[in-house]
Amino acid sequence: MRELQIRENDANQRLDRFVGKAVPLLPDSLLQKYIRLKRIKLNGKGAKRDTRLSAGDTVQLYINDEFFEPPREDNAYLKVGAPKLDIVYEDENLLLVDKKPGVLCHSAGKWDYNTLIANIQARAYQSGEWRPREEHSFAPALCNRIDRNTGGIVIAAKNADALRILNDKIRDREIDKRYLCVVRGRPRPPEGRLEGYLFKDAKRNQVYVRETPEPGAKSAVTSYRLLRSGGGLSLVECRLLTGRTHQIRAQMAHAGWPLLGDGKYGSERENRRFGETEGQALYSYRLRFDFPTDAGALDYLRGREFTVSHIDFVEKYFPDYTL
Repeated sequence: MRELQIRENDANQRLDRFVGKAVPLLPDSLLQKYIRLKRIKLNGKGAKRDTRLSAGDTVQLYINDEFFEPPREDNAYLKVGAPKLDIVYEDENLLLVDKKPGVLCHSAGKWDYNTLIANIQARAYQSGEWRPREEHSFAPALCNRIDRNTGGIVIAAKNADALRILNDKIRDREIDKRYLCVVRGRPRPPEGRLEGYLFKDAKRNQVYVRETPEPGAKSAVTSYRLLRSGGGLSLVECRLLTGRTHQIRAQMAHAGWPLLGDGKYGSERENRRFGETEGQALYSYRLRFDFPTDAGALDYLRGREFTVSHIDFVEKYFPDYTL
């Protein structure tokens, strides 16, 4: 049990709002529940959530110690009351999640619990699959990441052995990931490879395509295939043969077919003309575990393929196309 003394600067606040500020890791749903159950008391008695506090009051908190820790990315899962995940596949070793555009994989510079990893860890914690107080170092972790405004399948490992195997397979290009994108124009030829070198400007978080090698630039190869075309737009499938920052976005734009909705590598004016202003039309829609070499505890996944159920921009611009 913890006690908090109400001073002049804390007075005249509602009980629930004061506790929410004083214990930031406590999920809002639990906060309200604990007030109803009288696990949060005011001056030794139960109180309503909207009770106004006065200087000299004492708030008693009968809640677990971990909620009093300073907020960090590694404990953000505690703040998640009801995990929100679109699960493509799950077993005892891994989780495949369809990350929606706008969702961060990890927090970006400041504490944030509305991230994919926080929701995944919260789900594992609340189900009892992961007991962080009993673990010395492991926590459920993402094996790949997708930009905030790009959607698609993200792989999460639920144990250390799976994490090691998946990281090795991704590094060795034994997991095949396919992307769908809508671009302006019509790629010619309808199937091919984009090869070049990408130079990253870290300050601007932007990459530049170079035709020849130069210091700091890394080779980048993307294969593409035209699937549909019409109305000045094309639906294209892309496969990354290297994994560079913004690779598909930068190379497609450099080739003359910028992604619809991409303001960084395309044209905001053209995006508005097509009614797309909320991020690039790019989705990591299909994943296949190729595994040409031994996969140990994950060998049962060899040859299995997974696809997301739907993509908003595909349904909007190419409704006749079936995933």
